[in-house]
Amino acid sequence: MTVTLADILAARRVIRGVADATPLVPSPYMSKVIGQDFLLKLENMQPIGAFKLRGAMNAVMTQPETVQGVVCCSTGNHGRGVAYAAALRGMRAVICMSNLVPQAKIDGIRALGAEVRIIGTTQDEAMHESRRLCEVEGLVEISPFDDPAVISGQGTIGLEMLEQRPDLTAILVPLSGGGLAAGIAVAAKAINPGIRIIGITMEEGAAMYRSIRVGHPVEVAEVASLADSLGGGIGLANRLTFPICRDLLDDVVLVNEDEIRHAMQVLFFEDRIVAEGASVVGLAATLAGKLPGFDGPVGTVITGRNLDMAIFNRIMAGEDVQIGTYTLKGKTYGA
Repeated sequence: MTVTLADILAARRVIRGVADATPLVPSPYMSKVIGQDFLLKLENMQPIGAFKLRGAMNAVMTQPETVQGVVCCSTGNHGRGVAYAAALRGMRAVICMSNLVPQAKIDGIRALGAEVRIIGTTQDEAMHESRRLCEVEGLVEISPFDDPAVISGQGTIGLEMLEQRPDLTAILVPLSGGGLAAGIAVAAKAINPGIRIIGITMEEGAAMYRSIRVGHPVEVAEVASLADSLGGGIGLANRLTFPICRDLLDDVVLVNEDEIRHAMQVLFFEDRIVAEGASVVGLAATLAGKLPGFDGPVGTVITGRNLDMAIFNRIMAGEDVQIGTYTLKGKTYGA
């Protein structure tokens, strides 16, 4: 089983008019930093505030008519996407999440009419509950990443970016379970084999990064992060995203919490964009000098806006922020 450009083109037809055609806009500040056009794919403008609607909608809408309900595990945005798509079909949706998921994301999913179950302290525990519900209640599981329909839906972002800017030389992709990175890599490299696809993730709990390093899927300890959407494992039985990311990503880069915080401030104060910590890791790696020089336009995906605004306001004010058991010391932008 694999994912092809044809699958991604088919997904585009499924999601058309609901989860597609987000803007690709330049960041004057970041363009000045790298000396090339730096472009932002605004997936935070999706109806659910996150790119996850693309893959979730493709997966839910292509289920047979006999399916009565769907279930998934999620760190927040995938669950919101599944809930939104299931509501469009009039279908039951159950979303399983760990207690590391911010309350704002839980409330957002419930507001869409889905059932929410909080299970344990890790994404893996939520995944086990999701699979149990498939067996016990006959629901169909929609994987947050390791599903060909989900990967194909996310891959439509790569199609759009290269249609909007065919001269892109690199795409910086927030990396977690790999659905987004795999989909974009398949689409972009099918169109332009020479384009560089670079995955960016946080230092702690970087499951795909560690798995690629050792050559097979591994489990990692999950910790709280400003980039909470990037948390969770990739599954020891991963069939698709691990081999695709291993084979097609040109590099994977890690960023720390201070770098993520700074990038959130840059995106807000320079571009006036509210975004989750996971959305800004491409900016974070660039601003921290962790990427090689670019010889042409670069794009990154601003993946979502579903964050705790109280924490966001503290970050913008330069105040300390509690992240799990860790206190991230505040810093005023420009100071």
